[in-house]
Amino acid sequence: MAKQFYGKKAQAGRPKTQKVFSQPKAPRPKLQAQSQRVEGTILISGKGIGYLEEHAGQVREGQLEIDPTFLRTALHGDRVRVLRHPVVKGRKSQTGEVIEVLERARKGHGGVLVERGGVTFLHPSDRKMYVNVVIPKDKLGGAKVGDKIFVEIEEWDNGHETPIGRVTHVLGIAGDNDAEMKSIALEKGFHHSLPDQVEGEAKEMERLFDVSKEVKKRRDFRTTTTFTIDPADAKDFDDALSIRDLGDGTYEVGIHIADVSFFVKEGGVIDSEAYDRATSVYLVDRTIPMLPEILSNNLCSLVPNQDRLTMSAVFTLDTDGNVLTEWYGETIIHSQQRFTYEEAQQGIVKKTGPLAKELEILNGIAKNLRRERVRAGALMIDAPEVKFTLDATGHPTGVTIKHHYDSNHLIEEFMLLANRKVSEWVEKKFKKNERVFVYRIHDKPDSDKMANLAFFLTSVGHTVKKSGGIIASQTLNAILQKTAGTPLSDTLDNMITRTMAKAIYTTKNIGHYGLAFRAYTHFTSPIRRYPDLMVHRLIKRYASGKRPEVDSLESLERRCTHASRREREAQEAERNSIKYKQVEYMADRVGKVFNGVVTGVSEWGIYVAEVESRSEGLIRMRDIGDDYFELDEKRMRIVGKRSKKVYTLGTKVKIKVVSADMAKKLIDYSFAE
Repeated sequence: MAKQFYGKKAQAGRPKTQKVFSQPKAPRPKLQAQSQRVEGTILISGKGIGYLEEHAGQVREGQLEIDPTFLRTALHGDRVRVLRHPVVKGRKSQTGEVIEVLERARKGHGGVLVERGGVTFLHPSDRKMYVNVVIPKDKLGGAKVGDKIFVEIEEWDNGHETPIGRVTHVLGIAGDNDAEMKSIALEKGFHHSLPDQVEGEAKEMERLFDVSKEVKKRRDFRTTTTFTIDPADAKDFDDALSIRDLGDGTYEVGIHIADVSFFVKEGGVIDSEAYDRATSVYLVDRTIPMLPEILSNNLCSLVPNQDRLTMSAVFTLDTDGNVLTEWYGETIIHSQQRFTYEEAQQGIVKKTGPLAKELEILNGIAKNLRRERVRAGALMIDAPEVKFTLDATGHPTGVTIKHHYDSNHLIEEFMLLANRKVSEWVEKKFKKNERVFVYRIHDKPDSDKMANLAFFLTSVGHTVKKSGGIIASQTLNAILQKTAGTPLSDTLDNMITRTMAKAIYTTKNIGHYGLAFRAYTHFTSPIRRYPDLMVHRLIKRYASGKRPEVDSLESLERRCTHASRREREAQEAERNSIKYKQVEYMADRVGKVFNGVVTGVSEWGIYVAEVESRSEGLIRMRDIGDDYFELDEKRMRIVGKRSKKVYTLGTKVKIKVVSADMAKKLIDYSFAE
């Protein structure tokens, strides 16, 4: 029996519902037997068409398509039961219809309060939210027309009528930076503040905690050379490295991770909130933390010159990066140095300054670890990140590019080492049918997507060979290296990423394709990721000699599924905040000319990214010129019928900003004369 979601009896005086769809209802195919029913997550495109994701991260447009008239109140991300329609000969996609909404993905929806004909309603910010929400006058919560609001749906029985809702949050005036960022987070289920009870429990922890009581219970690294490397603006330090020269060409290297599980007990108030969030969210101008700041920025953070509790992976390594011994368990550290990535890089390059010798040794080992990963078949996608410079109001004033240095790779390689070896340790320690663990898995790419990628790469002059429908990672790495620094570079990074399956959390290990690891987990960031906290609890249990609780496997898998979903929602929020700032940035530059690169083609135009800010916009087909352009979908290009002019991915162009629509988060470009 499905849960009851919207559908209270109609209340006296509520606004009359409106029809949602004006187009004719799609014909209903002759239905088949009960065996055609399937469950999954529905994903809705910008055109309002639904696609069923039966397995996390494995959706393909063309797999199971649901016409808008058959959505039955299902919204993007909902867990649904779908009835498959009979396969139609000659049609690529099989169709279906929602027959039951099993679980709602969202508690509410953000947008702007609008009034028309005396009726107030939510105009959603999310284009995948295909219906407005009527809000009765007594449920406005003090909101005024033009306000940015967050609304919960209370009544919605019929997918062909308008839902009824109430305002739960008045965020501010639409267009205000704070209001927009809060809305972006709330739309994905992330509240910008933690409950008072959670903050209160954290304060009590701070008051009662005495680190001296833990010293004798843990392996002591306080006199071992230890340091952190983090971004300049970081406040929470998850990880630290220690190094000790063993005198025979080998080194003891400790990868020390904040012991969040010491403070956050399973089932407690803080744990419950952390589980619900499952991750910290990093918007352009703010961080929405998973944990209270008392923990993330203080008690758990591996700040310098303070004794801190850690969970550690300790290895004896030679200079080639071979692991000779390994140990996992509870430790205590005292970091002597806090480096920014830039400071550590200076030490590596100039070989002077604090801990220069130690940085040199670790950087050499890291390079060998990285080289071995490449040899084993790891994909090396290393795209630079765009960072906006903001004024005091959050308005973007400029753009910088975050480059990755050797110091970034140093930290990355040792974190990857810890994550890999921890999972391999569990694999060796217990038989397959006994293992209870959280893995980070990454499946092989979809063969159809890989075929499309191969065709495009061939069309732009690259030699591509496939084995079992898969392009060898060595081939892709070689192409990425060859095109690095060219206009095609960023586009190829994105294309290859979109070709890949999504990495997810699960108790069922199939390895990690992208990293070329047979076993992998997330162990190194428990301040900002809940799965890491789950792994710490399991490692503590196994390091103390306790056996796995096999009967807990089902519950653990549910937690993994939840964490994977929340991770995707956090990523969407982060992308939406970047997109908003890109549109805002270009809104100040309407009429100005920039360098651009073609990033996509379609029947309605070409997509172009401005080189500096990566702000992507559309040049409409009708505005391209006095020629008729035809779409060559396979080669991802448009070709002028008369001029034979070709625009394809990576083509450099001069563009002028025509408009930037803040409400729709859309940029329109034209070719500069």
